[in-house]
Amino acid sequence: MHKMFILICCVVIVAAVAFVVWQMSKKSTFQLTSDDVKQNQMLNENQVYNAHGCNGKNISPQLAWFNAPQDAKSFAVVCHDPDAPHANGWYHWLVVNIPASVHEIKAGEKINGALETLTSYNENAYGGACPPVGHGIHHYNFTVYALDEAKLDVAADTAPVEVEKLIKAHALAQATLTGLYERK
Repeated sequence: MHKMFILICCVVIVAAVAFVVWQMSKKSTFQLTSDDVKQNQMLNENQVYNAHGCNGKNISPQLAWFNAPQDAKSFAVVCHDPDAPHANGWYHWLVVNIPASVHEIKAGEKINGALETLTSYNENAYGGACPPVGHGIHHYNFTVYALDEAKLDVAADTAPVEVEKLIKAHALAQATLTGLYERK
């Protein structure tokens, strides 16, 4: 009877520990934060383009991410506006080959070893929000991807849709913040 009691206690303790570990793993999901982009809030002039009738400062936002999968070998960032009146929306920023040791991009910063590929503005740099006048509120999805490859085989002039397709094919996890902007 005494051995049975000890066995039952051990089973209960193991089950309790397993439950706690499971609960902790649910809470430690890949997350993205920003000092500049607030979820479903309007972007400020720093993240607005400075051409085509827009008068922003065109500065890429600060982004920081945590709880990435331990087996992530690199990161990628995509800023995409699905509301743009173009096939596939509008790509504002694509950065690949961000080293696994990097977990933050400061505002306006370029990452050593990373590659900024072509955007819909036909530039290899961040291109801020600049939707058509009167087109309503646009959603700017800033997404960081944890990737299973240290370096993606893309060129600086690879089309944005192709870059995003390759990123998604190698994604272990992703985290997104959505900023808003409207030109009246």
